[in-house]
Amino acid sequence: MVGKYKVITLCGSTRFKDEFIEAQKRLTLAGNIVISVGLFGHSGDNEVWTEGTKEMLDDMHKRKIDMADEIFVVNVGGYIGSSTRSEIEYALKTGKAVKYLVPPEQN
Repeated sequence: MVGKYKVITLCGSTRFKDEFIEAQKRLTLAGNIVISVGLFGHSGDNEVWTEGTKEMLDDMHKRKIDMADEIFVVNVGGYIGSSTRSEIEYALKTGKAVKYLVPPEQN
């Protein structure tokens, strides 16, 4: 497995912290470089909600998408909120592949 590694950025609601960690582990063990969120605002990282921080983190996440070959959407139960939808649209607009935990046709 040593060689060129695909870079995958995780996207999804930060309420799914455990699922983010599991996806990161599984994708890493499959031989990918995984970029994740830095804070889980909907799972207790209250620093996200200080003035200007959420906007910075949203922009930073788009730069993480820029660095990736594809994104992996952690859409537990098919849930995709507005921020994640924006990230999916951005990824598609910039030519990135989009994969899902729960395929959209199963929602």
